[in-house]
Amino acid sequence: MSAPRILVVDDESDIRSTLKEVLGDEGHDVDVAADAVQARAARARHEPDLVLLDIWMPDTDGITLLREWASQGALSCPVVMMSGHGTVETAVEATRLGAFDFIEKPLSLAKLLRTVERALDSGRRKRVAARALVPPLIAPVGKSRLMQQLREQVQQVAARDTSVLMVGETGTGREAFARYLHSLGARADQPFVVVAGGTLDEHGAAARLRGSERGGVVTPGLYDQAQGGTLYLAGLEDFSPAVQRMLAADLDAGAYTRVDGSVAQPLHARLISSAQPGLELRASPEPFRRDLLAHLNLVTLKVPPLRDYAEDVPDLLRHYVDRLVDEERLPFRRFGVAAQNRLRNYPWPGNISELKNLAHRLLLLGGEEEIRLEEIERELATHLTRDEPLVKQDLLALPLREAREAFERAYLQQQLLLCNGKVGQLAKRVGMERTHLYRKLRSLGVDFRQGTDD
Repeated sequence: MSAPRILVVDDESDIRSTLKEVLGDEGHDVDVAADAVQARAARARHEPDLVLLDIWMPDTDGITLLREWASQGALSCPVVMMSGHGTVETAVEATRLGAFDFIEKPLSLAKLLRTVERALDSGRRKRVAARALVPPLIAPVGKSRLMQQLREQVQQVAARDTSVLMVGETGTGREAFARYLHSLGARADQPFVVVAGGTLDEHGAAARLRGSERGGVVTPGLYDQAQGGTLYLAGLEDFSPAVQRMLAADLDAGAYTRVDGSVAQPLHARLISSAQPGLELRASPEPFRRDLLAHLNLVTLKVPPLRDYAEDVPDLLRHYVDRLVDEERLPFRRFGVAAQNRLRNYPWPGNISELKNLAHRLLLLGGEEEIRLEEIERELATHLTRDEPLVKQDLLALPLREAREAFERAYLQQQLLLCNGKVGQLAKRVGMERTHLYRKLRSLGVDFRQGTDD
């Protein structure tokens, strides 16, 4: 485990050097700052485990700086205020803003060390408590062999600080597996920062990612926030070419320079990303940058769609019902055997996300404790769609004739694509006489006139 990092902010050089020496002898890593500008820069470089903050400083006083951090939601560690002539009002204000404690100058080193240990212990306990809220997100459920294998792969990869690409359909739980991987690695105590491609506007992407420095004020970017932890790039297919270019340049350099800044900052974060299947095959005019992909997919893990491990559906339903009952105080309901069997045979086009939403909806609507098959059929019929690929269509919801036609239509359309639209080749491939095949294609509404026959 790495040594706790303490940031000392004081305008008196003697106090800075003394505290750096004393706390260093206690086994702590110590950064020092003479004013608010240096303090902001130090926090942007490395998130401390504790801040010792002087109240009276020439440019920006400690209370103002504490208020700034509190308003930005940046009080992620304990802050101990120091002052040689503080007042009760000042101590009360510091406590109201979230300060852990208040110690007077001249400093008693014995009292200082006791306060430092109490503050660090408090910070550790808060981090443990915060992580205790996360297990539902970082422990993907499933007893199937497929899920067991994926968890084992994640556990093996977690020990190595390599970049990992999670490939899977939307809703499969790629972020849950990314958080699970992060929780098992050496960076588990550090931040897990999510960057969603669809939220990055090209014009503001540089400041969002790299941060900015204006008028001596450092505004941390997502890189800064992820320092020492994990940077999760969600939905690579949504990253614009300009953002891809920026990411590739920063990863090539292993560093970044904030907007309006002049000093390159090293990028110390593990990279985990997610993408839809076939990202590397995306066609022009905007194929995904291969140099960026090379940085991100040193290891690729495939997160399967729920339909591929449908035997886990009953366990998943129980898991999410229990969570909803505990977290949202919703009335308990259980899925009957017939309802569970129906859902095991449902194709789940929306994957885990759809299953969670279904469980949430049924508990919100309320009803008898047992959720019966009839209720499930009504819910599935409400959200029925015929535009999904065949593998995602709920054929069990259709009458036999419609289900057969849906299957034949999708089957022949896909086979026709494989035959480059040539009906002669299609007839050989599917084992049908050509005249009969033409009639079948017309009856199903399959357009075969765009291709050329052989």
